[in-house]
Amino acid sequence: MLEIASKPSGNLTANSVSLTPIGGSAKRLVDIVLATFGIVILLPLFSLCLLGTFLSSPGSVIFRHRRVGFQGRRFECLKFRTMAPCVDKLLHGHLSANPQAKEKWEETRKLRHDPRMTLFGTIMHKTSLDELPQLFNVLKGDMSIVGPRPMTDDEIEQYAHRVSAYLTCRPGITGPWQISGRSETRYSARVTFDDAYARNWSLLMDVDIMLGTLPAVLDSDDVY
Repeated sequence: MLEIASKPSGNLTANSVSLTPIGGSAKRLVDIVLATFGIVILLPLFSLCLLGTFLSSPGSVIFRHRRVGFQGRRFECLKFRTMAPCVDKLLHGHLSANPQAKEKWEETRKLRHDPRMTLFGTIMHKTSLDELPQLFNVLKGDMSIVGPRPMTDDEIEQYAHRVSAYLTCRPGITGPWQISGRSETRYSARVTFDDAYARNWSLLMDVDIMLGTLPAVLDSDDVY
């Protein structure tokens, strides 16, 4: 597990979000090189995921979800679709019938047995293959290879005063949350990870997170 010590709030206030994302041009150059290389090398895997998603259930192969990025800019975060149609109805029914699941959802926004997931989607999610399309988000500049987990609009309140630190970064495909327990990590801990990452960023930290990502993905017992 990556351990990042939080620093005092410094200049990261709600009214002083940096004009340049954390890491600047050096981090952006690394993002472009790695994303381009990843798309080329993983093209066969992209094709397999596209086909498997298409055959798994009706619906678009690519799922687009509105997320909050650098300086609060909204963008369409891309993923291979892992869920069946009518997901909101399925989730509401499941949470209404399972108080423990509802409590877990409110705590982590994750479910161990998610009724919305298709069989192929579950496999992709546990191996993080569903996130491969986010390499295109990186090329576009909406995301980074490493950064905070992309936040939705309804999560802003849960970040409270720490949202300003999040807004100084491009969200990442991987990050401190990814290698620190993933689905078993409490939401409050995730916020702390994101806050500390923004305040303590270094290129070496990004390398450390990238090196820790593959073992975390291979150890998928805590992913759901």
